[in-house]
Amino acid sequence: MLTYGCLGKYVKKLVGRTDIEDALNRLDQLTRDEVGMAAAQGLKATHEVDDRVRDVDDKIDLVIDGVQLTLN
Repeated sequence: MLTYGCLGKYVKKLVGRTDIEDALNRLDQLTRDEVGMAAAQGLKATHEVDDRVRDVDDKIDLVIDGVQLTLN
């Protein structure tokens, strides 16, 4: 019975309080923001790799063109 009395007091304190719900909503929003930022960073890294691969491809094309000129 004593446990239920303490539990009742605790529940009464929580009822009507929105600070816990507000904090959880804020945490949820921050989590969504963080996921978005992580995705943006991943996309940026992907673009940087793509740019470097294109640079290497361009250099290989130049070498191939040079070899073909030498052989002709």
